[in-house]
Amino acid sequence: MTVAQEFLAEFDGEMPSTRKLLERVPSDRGSWKPHPKSFSLGHLAQLVARMPSWLVSMLRDDKLDIGAGAGYTLEKTEALIAEFDRGVHDGHEALESASDRDLDVPWSLTHGSHVLSTMPRRIVVRQHLNHIVHHRGQLTVYLRLNDVPLPSIYGPTADEAW
Repeated sequence: MTVAQEFLAEFDGEMPSTRKLLERVPSDRGSWKPHPKSFSLGHLAQLVARMPSWLVSMLRDDKLDIGAGAGYTLEKTEALIAEFDRGVHDGHEALESASDRDLDVPWSLTHGSHVLSTMPRRIVVRQHLNHIVHHRGQLTVYLRLNDVPLPSIYGPTADEAW
């Protein structure tokens, strides 16, 4: 099994529970924040919905300029799910077609002409999968604070059994 295939198995294992969580985001609470310095619920949900598609850039380009990003908007849950589903499909295809040699290529995160970091893609992909899970975890806290029942992710929750 190649490293890319291992990443693909992990990606495919994490995305269904991530989708279940996104399905529960209440569209009418998008501007809610747990703290003034925090992202709003809608922006966090949009981030989680977009992140799977970032694998395409990581695996097919040699850099990403975060200064050129579109920014965040408040979207309905249905739009977030549609964006997530497209991103999961595209991210899956990018991982499926990647070779271990592709994962050795240096990849850079930039902000305009300023290089923030450069690492082999294998490290960037690993960090990205962790990053998705991290923000999914944040989203569980946001939903709990809004009294939204949480789905099972790695096991039962107070709201849902296996």
